[in-house]
Amino acid sequence: MHSASDSVPCAAMSIDVEDWFQVENLRAVIGRDTWNSRQLRVERNMDRMLGLMAENGVSSTCFVLGWIADRCPSLIKRIAAEGHEIASHGYKHEMLDALTPHEFRADVERSKTLLEDLTGAQVIGYRAPAFSIKDWSIPVLQDLGFAYDSSVFPTLAHDRYGRLSGVDANQTLVELRPGFHEVCVSCLKVGSLGVPWGGGGYFRLLPYSVFRRGVSRILRAGHPYVFYIHPWEIDPGQPRVDGIARGYRFRHYVGLDTCERRFGSLLGDFRWSTIAELVTARSRDGVAAARG
Repeated sequence: MHSASDSVPCAAMSIDVEDWFQVENLRAVIGRDTWNSRQLRVERNMDRMLGLMAENGVSSTCFVLGWIADRCPSLIKRIAAEGHEIASHGYKHEMLDALTPHEFRADVERSKTLLEDLTGAQVIGYRAPAFSIKDWSIPVLQDLGFAYDSSVFPTLAHDRYGRLSGVDANQTLVELRPGFHEVCVSCLKVGSLGVPWGGGGYFRLLPYSVFRRGVSRILRAGHPYVFYIHPWEIDPGQPRVDGIARGYRFRHYVGLDTCERRFGSLLGDFRWSTIAELVTARSRDGVAAARG
């Protein structure tokens, strides 16, 4: 039984489909030139996540890294066939700080084309690696045919998160340009601050009962809730690597042993949609209001 009633906004489930060795926290010790020699674990982890979502009748948005799609095409086809939205996470998992607009366009276009060829469906959503979105990227995304971005985490200062002008912790869906929306990952408003409440290490660290109450509070306030998770977060058996800075080690490994159980509970405790469905509903409401 879901704890969210039909009168409150939906929550949107999203999964960033990348593997354990592609995480920014490990970049200092895992070179990009070693990716091809690393153990791929994303398929087995996604298999468990897809099973849990099927048990709970949940459809999600999967932001797929193009590098993964090239190597696991059958996985991407399966995700789409099971009713989940396929969106882009770029191709090489490069933070936008490291890319020129031309390089960014090439990376995203490569990913979008690949995903559309695999699924036969249009890809309309994008999420930047490590939420490293920039104002200059939005016109590029819209020009490539995207309808929304979901990269803003309007929270306390973070060493990687990007920002977009005009988006803050008071908003979840913002129409940045005509026909193009920003869908923020959720924060819990405490005073003037946005406390991270959208997933990742925050989800793995906090007691689940506390996290669930925070989600309920966001929904009761009349806001959609947007959650994110990675396949490697339910994989405590992933290889451990040495030489990581203490803070990055904590961010990456905290709570891996209990995350799959928490994820299953979260799926059952709320009423979920895809991010595309949130955007469509907001656009429909906007049209109705304009006519009304």
